Amino acid sequence: MSSPSPSTLWELLQIAPGNSTAVVAPETGISLTYDDLRKQVRHAADVFASAGIRPGDRVAISLPNGVPVLVSFLAAAIAGTAAPLNPAYRYDEFVFYLDDTKAKLLIVPDEGGSQQCEDAKKAAEAAGIPVYTVSMIESAEPTTKAVDPTPEQIALILHTSGSTGRPKRVPLPHSNLATSAANIAAHYKLTREDVSLCVMPLFHVHGLVASVLATLYSGGRIVVPGKFNALSFWRTVRDHNVSWYSAVPTIHQTLLARAGGKRPEGAASLRFIRSCSAALSAEHMNQMEETFGVPVLEAYGMTEASHQMASSPLPPHARKPGSVGIPTGIDVGIMDTEGNLLPPETAGEIVIRGKSVVDGYENNPEANATSFTNGWFRTGDQGILDSEGYLRLVGRLKEMINRGGEKISPRELDEVLMTHPAVAEAVCFGVPHSSWGEEVAGAVTLHPEAAATEAELLAFCRERLADFKRPKKIHIVETIPRTATGKIQRRIVAAAFTS
Repeated sequence: MSSPSPSTLWELLQIAPGNSTAVVAPETGISLTYDDLRKQVRHAADVFASAGIRPGDRVAISLPNGVPVLVSFLAAAIAGTAAPLNPAYRYDEFVFYLDDTKAKLLIVPDEGGSQQCEDAKKAAEAAGIPVYTVSMIESAEPTTKAVDPTPEQIALILHTSGSTGRPKRVPLPHSNLATSAANIAAHYKLTREDVSLCVMPLFHVHGLVASVLATLYSGGRIVVPGKFNALSFWRTVRDHNVSWYSAVPTIHQTLLARAGGKRPEGAASLRFIRSCSAALSAEHMNQMEETFGVPVLEAYGMTEASHQMASSPLPPHARKPGSVGIPTGIDVGIMDTEGNLLPPETAGEIVIRGKSVVDGYENNPEANATSFTNGWFRTGDQGILDSEGYLRLVGRLKEMINRGGEKISPRELDEVLMTHPAVAEAVCFGVPHSSWGEEVAGAVTLHPEAAATEAELLAFCRERLADFKRPKKIHIVETIPRTATGKIQRRIVAAAFTS
């Protein structure tokens, strides 16, 4: 590693030798060395600067996974501020996010065709925002050089998921992202020999920081297919000698179901598997380790921390099912409602502080006033730190079920239902009740060819949970509603089954 540590994404890109491979796109066969990547990023950054983009100006990016989105993200972060958007948005959503970020440029694929791409262009045109395609950027002859960014410059602007109202804008400076990339690379002992398979969307902090930036920091190789494909996944792992991948539990569960209990060909090259952005049940973690033959490391991250805050450690250190591991490069504490830090084994709100944690939301003094206490950022998650420093999540404070004054952790109920042999996935939530205020309900999906009735599942819970905790209604469904990044939001699930 170079010394001192990089404090901007441009500096981060300078670490690896120029002739080593940086990025591979398996479907197209495109392969870039670090020299190639640096040249393409610098060219695109100069094109953006020639279009009038200056530090702090937002460049919206609506591209599928692949080399162009990776180059565009890095170039936009250098010349101005990258504002990646989900390419699956529709017109009204593009209108909102382009306006909310005050975007001054929009990047779209060369070939429109899709309704979403047309919606993005129409939304930008209606707002008077110039639209560039990938080929326009590649063929342009810039007339202005982008200025190297400073550590304090905002590299990336993202939105929180908005589960409790209007999404909040999270401005992430170069220094925060570089620090987070370094923390992740150090925790997983990433080296130039490691190959990361990026299956997470590159409009989200999980894919951008864990799969991409941490790998670039280590000088390793990123394999970035256009999207997750369960049919070709293990062939890609084998063909590119992938040593790790990071994904949400939904993807892990899909791969696990397809494996049928047999270790897939290609899994031998893996060093570990990382899971983040949603809770991974202990049952699934154990099944994955038995089937895939490598450690499964659950991590805990959020946008406001530039992604990772804690993670299970690599062997020989202990991995505790149900725990998201130990803090990774930042301070993690448990706080009561009065702002006091609590001792180990005591439940309270998880709070964080460190060089990868944001100073505040953008133009949102009300949220900032409630989100910070004595220099600590309040995550809104309830958790417990044990005596060995391992963190266990109890649930979102706003998702806790309040049944007649009894506070119930929905995640605890999920875990119980997941132990039923027929249940593939479970999510519990509170629903309105005239007497108790809230009552417990749940939704489950079943394993293929497995069978269970609601009465059987209710009886199963009755044997394992106190009466006030057990669900009184369980919906057996084909799928459970999720966000675009695979995250379950209980409020959305609850609304789907109580409307």
